[in-house]
Amino acid sequence: MRIWQQPVSVDILNRGSENTAVSHLGIEFVEVGDDYLVARVPVTERTRQPFGLLHGGVSVTLAETLGSCGAFYSCAPGQQAVGLDINANHLRGVKDGWVTGTARAVHIGRSTQVWQIDMRDDAGRMTCVSRITMAVLAPA
Repeated sequence: MRIWQQPVSVDILNRGSENTAVSHLGIEFVEVGDDYLVARVPVTERTRQPFGLLHGGVSVTLAETLGSCGAFYSCAPGQQAVGLDINANHLRGVKDGWVTGTARAVHIGRSTQVWQIDMRDDAGRMTCVSRITMAVLAPA
């Protein structure tokens, strides 16, 4: 079942991310399904921490980007979605390649949404799992 309440596509998501922290880190959206979003981040000198691994904060940025966009596009036009809480469990370090995140809604309610974001390396191994809770705000 399609959950999107507003027009959404890979092109719309990538254009909306231009000149933001998302584009600065190299995050790019790669797929929009009926009930999920997929984006990826490169593991490069821009996104690694001093010990050569993908910075945990970059994984959280990828998760927040996916969950926030998922929440926004599944809201009715005029509503806003803002983050209330995010957590992440870092499971495996990544030194190079890409980390790809897939966001799926756990709960879409009138006033809150919960999204789970699973992140995997190029070999398909889970690197991080995150959950974000979003508040849905009525039009002002």
